[in-house]
Amino acid sequence: MDKILLSQKDMPKQWYNILADMPVAMAPPISPITGAPVTPDEMLRIFPGPLLEQEMSPQRFFDIPEPVMEILSLWRPTPLIRAHRLEKALGTPARIYYKYEGVSPAGSHKPNTAVPQAYYNKISGINRLTTETGAGQWGSSLAFACQQFDMDLRVYMVRISFTQKPYRRTFMRLFGAEVVASPSDLTQAGRDMLASHPDTPGSLGLAISEAVEEAAGRSDTNYALGSVLNHVLLHQTVIGQEAMKQMALVDDYPDFIYGCHGGGSNFGGIAIPFLREKFAGKDVTAIAVEPASCPSLTRGKFAFDYGDTARLTPIMQMYTLGHDFMPPAVHAGGLRYHGAAPIVSALLNQGLVSAESVEQTEIFKAAQLFARTEGIVPAPESCHAIAAVIRKAAELKEEGRSACILFNLSGHGLFDMGAYEAFLNGTLEDFAYPAQAIEESLKHLPEVKVG
Repeated sequence: MDKILLSQKDMPKQWYNILADMPVAMAPPISPITGAPVTPDEMLRIFPGPLLEQEMSPQRFFDIPEPVMEILSLWRPTPLIRAHRLEKALGTPARIYYKYEGVSPAGSHKPNTAVPQAYYNKISGINRLTTETGAGQWGSSLAFACQQFDMDLRVYMVRISFTQKPYRRTFMRLFGAEVVASPSDLTQAGRDMLASHPDTPGSLGLAISEAVEEAAGRSDTNYALGSVLNHVLLHQTVIGQEAMKQMALVDDYPDFIYGCHGGGSNFGGIAIPFLREKFAGKDVTAIAVEPASCPSLTRGKFAFDYGDTARLTPIMQMYTLGHDFMPPAVHAGGLRYHGAAPIVSALLNQGLVSAESVEQTEIFKAAQLFARTEGIVPAPESCHAIAAVIRKAAELKEEGRSACILFNLSGHGLFDMGAYEAFLNGTLEDFAYPAQAIEESLKHLPEVKVG
């Protein structure tokens, strides 16, 4: 069977909260103002109460509200596909499956959290949101979600992606969003960066600063984040929950699970439900795959750091390259973030998941093979997982053993033809961030007293 489908009645009715089962308690976020654990009142300046509860609660499951279920059912459950043609091209004994999230209205997994975030803000009396976006997948998703609930949205889009991906801007505008290149002159954080680095390509950390600054300064506006935070990963667990049911239908189970990693929502969405079974003794290995040019998990430090460049957000314990780290202008714009989700970071630090990095040219070679065999042009972000899966498949072939591989194909790349054009023309270059530059950025981490 190539395509494993579920009916709408099989959609998950609850989100799974891994905080209930983490083997080691996570450190609380720290207020950048007081230096003490952040209080609910501080967080309520930019987030609605229901999302704050999901962010901080150890409750194992949260019911998905009916209005959210109704919108998610426009495309969920998403298909699980056996990659027979890719397996044949690789000559591997591996059994490769991918969960395809590109069938959503925005073409990626991001609406899984955009819809509930818009909903909870709406029922809390908020009718306007600000956010950041890298490649544009998150901004597109939140634009779609805000339209469903008749809300206004301003998106701060990382400048390099604003230039590289003009049709993502058009998509967001089509759904009623205002899109601004970051850094901008609309915020103090943006003006400061433009004054010191007028030619900067921007970063997700800086775009977050601008969106948070605006939301914190307006009583009619809240902030929405597409990755990193606990409630975002919570919402994305519909991916892994569906995949578990689909794997059971074909009597198979993954030995290895892969997901690309920038902030953690993609990887967390596919891996977290399976990790619950790993904690109970199941033998499964989850691997987060990141760009070699922005290697927070593989070359970063597990430490407390700000979630944004301007130091406006709470200080979180995570793998980080330093909040003022400015990643190069690679085409996987959604992965250009200096840090990692605290949940993923804690799991990696405890040895419960692993991480690896891949270069830009390798991911596009993998994407070309995948497109030619499976008929789907993947987003550059998703290509990181594909490249790692191809590595593992080759390793299994060399060892002469079979294994089951599952990965999250988080989105299509139909808005990324500029990146593919550069690859086909041979103008893409790899960039391994110099160790000295990372060391310099890490010197500026905040001092936090724990305990």
